Amino acid sequence: MQRERVADDIYIFTSERYAQVTAGAVLSSEGAILIDTLLYPEETRQIKQFVEGRLGCPVRYVINTHYHADHTYGTYLFPNATVIAHKRCAELLNQRGRASLAQAQAALPELAEVRLVMPHLLIDDAPFSLTLGNKTLLLWHTPGHSPDSIVCLAREDRILFAADTVMALPYFVDGDYAAFLKTLESLQPNNFENIVQGHGEIILRGEIDEKIRSDIAYLRAVHKHAQIALTKDDPYAYLQSVDIERCGKSRVL
Repeated sequence: MQRERVADDIYIFTSERYAQVTAGAVLSSEGAILIDTLLYPEETRQIKQFVEGRLGCPVRYVINTHYHADHTYGTYLFPNATVIAHKRCAELLNQRGRASLAQAQAALPELAEVRLVMPHLLIDDAPFSLTLGNKTLLLWHTPGHSPDSIVCLAREDRILFAADTVMALPYFVDGDYAAFLKTLESLQPNNFENIVQGHGEIILRGEIDEKIRSDIAYLRAVHKHAQIALTKDDPYAYLQSVDIERCGKSRVL
C-alpha cells in the first residue's frame, strides 16, 4: 500500500494489490474520518495501524462512498466507528453485496474474515455536513458510476474525495449514463484544490477542469456510438470497430 500526505491533516492510501483503489483519512482534533477502505484486510489494517497506532488518532467515522467491494470490505475493521453512506448503499449491500462477498470468499481465502457492515447513518439526496473537531466534510449524492455514489469535500482544504465518480476512464457497470453525465456536469465550475480519484493518481488543481471536460466528452461519445450501433445490422461488429481513441481518450491512461 502506498501512502501520500496531500494536506497537513489529510492522507491518501492507494492499494498496490487491486486496481490502485484509494481510501483517505481526514484527521481532526477529535479523531479521524476515513473515506472508504481497501479490498484486502491486510492493506486496510495498514491504514488502521498508521492512523490509530502511529498517529494516535482514533477513527470516529467511516464513509462508504458506494457499495462496491473494493471500497467497503475493510469497514469491519473499525467496529467503534460510525459508518455513513447513502440510503441506496444499504439497500445494495443487502441486495447484491452479500452474494458477491460469498463468491469472493470462495475464490480468495484471505477474505474469509470479511463481513459486511451496514451503514449506521444514512443520507438521502440532500447535501449532508459532517463536522468532527476542526474539520467539516460536505457529502452529496452523485449517481452515475453506481446508484448510491456520493462524494466528500474536505471543506477547509478544498479536497474532493470523488471516489469512482472520477476515474481514469468513466465506468458504470451498474450505473446510469444520463445520471453520470449530469453528475460530472455538476462538478463544473469548481474551486477544488485536488480531486482524489477512486482509482489512481490525485488530480491537481490545474488539471481538474480539463479532466472533467474530457470525461464528459468521452461519455457522450460512447453514447453516440451506442446509438449508431442500434441502427446497424450487426451492432456488435460496429462496437468492436470503435476504439477508445474514437471516443476521445488515449490508449495510455
